[in-house]
Amino acid sequence: MIGLASFKAFLKRKDIEFSAKRYGIDALGAMAQGLFCSLLIGTIIKTLGTQFNVSFLTDIGTYAMAVAGPAMAIAIGRALKAPPLVLFSLAAVGWAANAEGGAGGPLAVLVIAIVAAECGKLVSKETKVDILVTPAVTILVGVALAKLIAPPIGVAASAVGSAVMWATEQQPFFMGILVSVIVGLALTLPISSAAICATLGLTGLAGGAAVAGCCAQMIGFAVISFRENRWGGLVSQGLGTSMLQMGNIVKNPRIWIAPTLASAITGPIATCVFHLEMNGAAINSGMGTCGLCGPIGVWTGWIEKGYAAGWFDWLGLAMIAVVLPAALSLLIDWPLRKLGWVKPGDMKLDI
Repeated sequence: MIGLASFKAFLKRKDIEFSAKRYGIDALGAMAQGLFCSLLIGTIIKTLGTQFNVSFLTDIGTYAMAVAGPAMAIAIGRALKAPPLVLFSLAAVGWAANAEGGAGGPLAVLVIAIVAAECGKLVSKETKVDILVTPAVTILVGVALAKLIAPPIGVAASAVGSAVMWATEQQPFFMGILVSVIVGLALTLPISSAAICATLGLTGLAGGAAVAGCCAQMIGFAVISFRENRWGGLVSQGLGTSMLQMGNIVKNPRIWIAPTLASAITGPIATCVFHLEMNGAAINSGMGTCGLCGPIGVWTGWIEKGYAAGWFDWLGLAMIAVVLPAALSLLIDWPLRKLGWVKPGDMKLDI
């Protein structure tokens, strides 16, 4: 019992916490930010450079995209409160895990960076040659795991993503509803829908349904809470995140009905009517209108495929991303307020 108590005290001193929140929310959310600051923004810059024939921008975008693995791993290490020597060593771990993981690289980076960071934290500042021991342990553990388990993790993640995308192609109506609702809910919950889409490589029609669900949540909450939060709330939720409403959802879950039902409607419209596909970076599928990354991802996908988008494509994108989420959420929210299920102030934000 004394040994167990000492071990727990040691873990506490090292700030190592085995919890779903630390690994499933903090680390996953940080990974999405790392991916955003490398692959996603790099894709946008590269696309602009290609479209406007500015080689300087194309080069910048290419460089940013190339460091997605290190960016994700370092972001994860920061979320796990890794000390500097561990944090910096995770760059090599992230590069190896992402490269060995292939299409499922983000999931491999998540798993391996967590293990490597925690191992590095265990030995950090425990010896007089910390400058050698800590980086060595972090990199050896991380890169060894990358060689050993990243390929099967990548294959598994890719297989799940491919299965979802295949099912959506076969049953666009029902899968359009399912994917839209699930990814949309994940966007509002304190987990990362962007990271989920990235780890599964969710693109194609399924990616389009995911975009629909995320936009429904963000635009939906932005417009139905306008009377409480005005323009600040419209911008912070419509271009930021609907996660801001999570505290209010806990107090009154019924405020979640309108955006969620809206996503159940826009999902199959995206897949069956407009055939909206996400062929840009998979992370865009889970971003919604956050920085307009969802629509931008659809646009970059058109360009990458060499697809000449017509007026119907642009109409579909506008309808799925903004018009339908706003209109449907307001329409569904109205009877909820009449019934007293949603009351004035229920969606008030401290902004």
